[in-house]
Amino acid sequence: MEDFLSLANNIKSIDRGLVQLTQKRLDNLTKPLGSFGRLEEIAKLIVGLTGKKDIKLKSKVIFTLAADHGVTDEGVSPYPKEVTAQMVYNFLRGGAGINVLAKHVGARIVVADLGVAERIKTKNKNFYDRKVRLGTANMARGPAMTKEDAEKAINAGVEIFNAEYKKGIDIIGIGEMGIGNTTAASALTALFTKTKIEEVSGRGAGLDDAGLARKIEVIKRALEINSPDASDPVGVLAKVGGLEIAGLVGIIIASCGKRLPVVLDGFISSSAALTASFIKPQVKEYMIASHCSVEKGHKVILAHLGLKPLLDLSLRLGEGTGAALGINLVEASVKILQEMATFDSAGVSKKEA
Repeated sequence: MEDFLSLANNIKSIDRGLVQLTQKRLDNLTKPLGSFGRLEEIAKLIVGLTGKKDIKLKSKVIFTLAADHGVTDEGVSPYPKEVTAQMVYNFLRGGAGINVLAKHVGARIVVADLGVAERIKTKNKNFYDRKVRLGTANMARGPAMTKEDAEKAINAGVEIFNAEYKKGIDIIGIGEMGIGNTTAASALTALFTKTKIEEVSGRGAGLDDAGLARKIEVIKRALEINSPDASDPVGVLAKVGGLEIAGLVGIIIASCGKRLPVVLDGFISSSAALTASFIKPQVKEYMIASHCSVEKGHKVILAHLGLKPLLDLSLRLGEGTGAALGINLVEASVKILQEMATFDSAGVSKKEA
């Protein structure tokens, strides 16, 4: 299997010529110029990044990756780490929010264990056991994992994507599950965007004021102890990241390598996108921000990536729920492009000059 660095090196920029041709078709549809607003922008983007004029987004896949975080020992989450495994079983039974929304938009869910702190026992065909280790170490006391672990997790994401790609994929969404992972995402965001920790750290799963203050102090300590270097993004993941975040980096890179749109969910999945952009800047061209999370660090990431969210619904669940809603809008934009009549085909008069 080709590793993630080789795949990243081969990612191409989107086809600007096709984007321009798509604009001409959009302008000739039976509507006032630009009247579908951002849906038109999305349609152009999808054509440009896929390199295809005739697009059908039939096979929609949401990758939800799970792992535990040793930093939960510092009290950065109001929930115990056991919830990570419990929620994985909930995904596999079909009882979680992502299951409901994925079914609503006609997407299949792929769940993967990159580092849950216990063994997941299941025969579910949509589950991948790619556990690198039983959760990360406590990043407030040293590196979250080794660089080798981070590389294994990224390559595991590539492997999972490639296995699913053989079944057919036209568009992907990414999501996650991991108690304590907003702490890792905040550390990654502060470092890569050079933003104060206080400005990228939120309440996660529901911290009170004292809990938030403790979380900020823990992140400061983790960055001080580990001294991650933004010029080495894999090293940053190893020091203050998470295994599920690393796995999502691999899925992003593999998807971009196949010229597929990547619909981001919230803060955690966007921290993976941010990290991937430091490995290969061109991946930013393939990303669509589904929504803007309540987590304030999410706005910082989206601004850094140059992405404008499609929705703002005060979501803060993760799992890929926002991505599912975003995929619905992306599919709508493509159907407008493909299925609407032109002025000529419909016999409708154009606007007078």
